[in-house]
Amino acid sequence: MAKRRKSLAAVLPALCCLGYSAASSATITSPEVLIGTAEGFLEYAVEEYLQRGNIQGRSEIRVNRLDPRLRLALCDKELAASLESPAQPLGRVTVRIRCDGSAPWTVFVPAQVRLYREVVVVTRSLRRGAPIQPQDVAVAERDVGTLNQGFLTDPGQVLGQKTTRALLPDQVLAPLHLQQAEVVSKGDQVVISAMSTAINVRMPGEALSNGAPGEQIRVRNLGSGRVVKARVKGPGQVQVDM
Repeated sequence: MAKRRKSLAAVLPALCCLGYSAASSATITSPEVLIGTAEGFLEYAVEEYLQRGNIQGRSEIRVNRLDPRLRLALCDKELAASLESPAQPLGRVTVRIRCDGSAPWTVFVPAQVRLYREVVVVTRSLRRGAPIQPQDVAVAERDVGTLNQGFLTDPGQVLGQKTTRALLPDQVLAPLHLQQAEVVSKGDQVVISAMSTAINVRMPGEALSNGAPGEQIRVRNLGSGRVVKARVKGPGQVQVDM
């Protein structure tokens, strides 16, 4: 990774004289140098972020223009850059650039990092409570830095779930838009299993309410008539916790 790091010292000679006289560039750190330093740091930070998370995507970095009247002493040491905010190099970011030389200073440079990834989107209008079918979703490239509610990258993650609200075509599907679809309905005939280290019992039952995988529902044991609470394991399958 060290080989990929852009040397901040190498940025200085290339940029320090752009738009400035030899006299001024010899005594101040120009805004162009600060912009180049911030851009180089963010390129490295984004690359490291993608590799660390094993993320596939493409990025665009835009550093905001700085006041041309800004006058900071020319640093006699390599400039140090770090991410001031937020914690990850996504969206609106601020880069802290520091000079630790004989005339120290610190400046904060705002920038915008766009990270485009393939995310799951809705292909047509869906009502609240609609089960997700394969034709209801697709993948499209979006700037994930703007997706504050989260996103999903695999259409297979959402199949068999249902919507928690109405959704519009081309809307990015977020985890909060989904919940597990019910696989057991009230009145269904189910198999009740009760297991422990010593016993494994299976008996016929009737579901008294709807349930999604992992939910507890009331079930009537058809043999004894007793009503118990059981956890839904799958279609037609419930389990009593022992």
